[in-house]
Amino acid sequence: MMAHPKDDAGVVLAAVVGAHGIAGEVRLKVFAEDLSPHKSFNDGALTLTSLRTGSNGAIARFSEVRDRTAAEALRGTTLSVPRSALPPLGEGEYYHADLLGLPAVTTAGEPLGTVVAIDNFGAGDVIEVERPTGKRFMVPMRPEAVPEWSAAGLVIDPVFVE
Repeated sequence: MMAHPKDDAGVVLAAVVGAHGIAGEVRLKVFAEDLSPHKSFNDGALTLTSLRTGSNGAIARFSEVRDRTAAEALRGTTLSVPRSALPPLGEGEYYHADLLGLPAVTTAGEPLGTVVAIDNFGAGDVIEVERPTGKRFMVPMRPEAVPEWSAAGLVIDPVFVE
């Protein structure tokens, strides 16, 4: 299990993409498997009172948002919780937030760049690394491509580097 040095840093779980209806509900783009265990977001600024699946994401109601105008004002707001509020990880598991910003090197120790994104197109996570030149490449987050990783960085097999 990877220990992360910023255990109380905020981890973004969703973003408000717009208002839903006239009663203050918001549409969310959700980045987590399940938001329901979390009732408080953004250091207590938003308190979740209801959550349901929508046609394109989730629909949420917060006690602090009472009408459509207030809901529309939240567009673009990210919803975060302290990392310590997330469930513990099992062996070989990681949170995307733990990998972002980590340095990446080859198995020979040659610097490759920094992890700038993690995507999942359906077949598993793909790590995007940005080289110092600004050029980016993607690597599947599988043991043959990334044989080692920790809070200090990722080791990538050069066979998978463009």
